[in-house]
Formats: sequence, structure tokens, C-alpha cells
Amino acid sequence: MATAHPKLALRPYLPDDAALLAEIFRASVVDLTSDDYTEAQQLAWAGTADDEAAFAKRLGSQLTLVVTLEGSAVGFASLAGGGKIDMLYVHPAAAGQGAAALLIDALEKLAGGRGAEKLVVDASDTAREFFEKRGYIAQQRNTVTVGDEWLANTTLHKQLAAKREAS
Repeated sequence: MATAHPKLALRPYLPDDAALLAEIFRASVVDLTSDDYTEAQQLAWAGTADDEAAFAKRLGSQLTLVVTLEGSAVGFASLAGGGKIDMLYVHPAAAGQGAAALLIDALEKLAGGRGAEKLVVDASDTAREFFEKRGYIAQQRNTVTVGDEWLANTTLHKQLAAKREAS
């Protein structure tokens, strides 16, 4: 039976997810960032997931959530050190369906619950508007080297709601 509104769900990252999440990462970079980055920049960026063991280690060392659509992983996001959004990637076929918003809402709640007062993200030019619409404020422009390519991004901050004091 067809579902009129397929349901998104969240779950924690599992080590067996690494290969699929690397594919989602590469597809997201190559298919969604062409308005903001050159093909050479995209290939260098996407290539950072080619060392699957290193990619898996990075995901496993952070608080990483996976968003699923009808049971299949379609995106992921990770929180490093309690207050920095390190990665947010959604498969192009699932873009615009609320997966990224669900992931970031969850990371914001988890970070706030763990005592973080703000979240920081180095957002790609492609993702910047998404974060700004969610209340993140640009702080500075950055240039990072990936392989032989230079890529621009923007550091944004969002103040999280103050945790209520227990009375």
C-alpha cells in the first residue's frame, strides 16, 4: 500500500552504516553543491570519504544520527565535542523533505540537554541559507584546503535556549 506521506525517523549511527553514509556524503556533495563549487572542488570534497575506515572512525568518534525514510538511511549529521555540528548530509533524492531539519533539531536538543550554550557550524555556501533560516548567525568566512583545492565556507553560531535551573 502506498504511503501518502512517508515517515522520516532517526536512529543512532551503527558501524555497519559507514559505507552507505559515505555514498550519501559523496552523492550530496556532487549533486547538490554545483551552484557554489567547481567540479574540481566537488571531487576533492567528495573524495574525503574515499578512505572508508577513516570516514567510519570520524562518524564513530562523534555523536552521529542517521535519518531514515521508510527504514532506509537517507542522511546523517554529527556533533563533535558537544557544541560543533561537524557534518550534515542528505541524499539528493531525499533533499527538501525535512530530513536535514529533523537531524538539526535533534542535534540542537541533544547538545542543549548536555549543557551546550551554543552550536557552531562551518557551513558550506550551499548549506549556509539552511542554517540562517534556523537562527544561525554568520560570524566569519573561511577558506579550507581539501586536497589541491580551496573551498570557502562560513562559520555560524546559534545560541541555544537556556537550560532551566532545577528548583
